[in-house]
Amino acid sequence: MLTYVRTTVILDDRLFRDAKRRAASRGITLSELISEALRTALARTSSTAREYSITTYGSGRSVRHEPADFAAADEREDRQRLGK
Repeated sequence: MLTYVRTTVILDDRLFRDAKRRAASRGITLSELISEALRTALARTSSTAREYSITTYGSGRSVRHEPADFAAADEREDRQRLGK
């Protein structure tokens, strides 16, 4: 299911005109052009984000944890709490 949010964005006049012109030339709406541009910009930003990890110590050994490990642990805890 797609959910849409209506919002107000303030653009300078020239950018607005250029965006409207570009959208019209591609046969899409301004909303579609803006959504596409945001997706592209956000994808580029997330792919250049620094990778991180957390190392914990215990039981005499070092363990490296990745973000996916935390997500999996959260999922297990949620299922246990819900009795599933």
